[in-house]
Amino acid sequence: MVFDNSGIENVVADQNIIQHVMNKHGLNLGGHWDFERVTYDLKYQVEEGVFYLRFPGYAVEGDVGARNAKLQMMDPYLGKHYYPTGIEYGEDEHFPPAVVEHCKRTIISISNDLHEILA
Repeated sequence: MVFDNSGIENVVADQNIIQHVMNKHGLNLGGHWDFERVTYDLKYQVEEGVFYLRFPGYAVEGDVGARNAKLQMMDPYLGKHYYPTGIEYGEDEHFPPAVVEHCKRTIISISNDLHEILA
C-alpha cells in the first residue's frame, strides 16, 4: 500500500536531518540501504501479523554509507511480512485499519517536522 502525495516525496535534505526526524518518530535505518538508497522502517507486530511502514529515499549527492548524502525522499508504503519469503506490498493484501491509521498519523507528523525544519 503506497501513501501517495504524502508530502514526503517533495523532501530533499541532508541525511542527518532526515535521520534525526525519522528516529524521533521511532523509525530506524533499515537493512535495505546501500551507498545510493535508504529505507527508514517502522515495524508493527499485531495479531494480524508483522507489518512495515517504509520511507524510501535515494542520494542525489554524497554517499549514504559515509553519512554525507543529500537524500531525495519518496512516498512511504506499507507491507506485510511473510516468513520466509519477505514483505508483500500488493493491493490484495489486508492491512489492519488501526495500523493504516497509525501510519497516516506518523506520515503527517514526519512530513510536518521535515517541512518545519527545512523552511
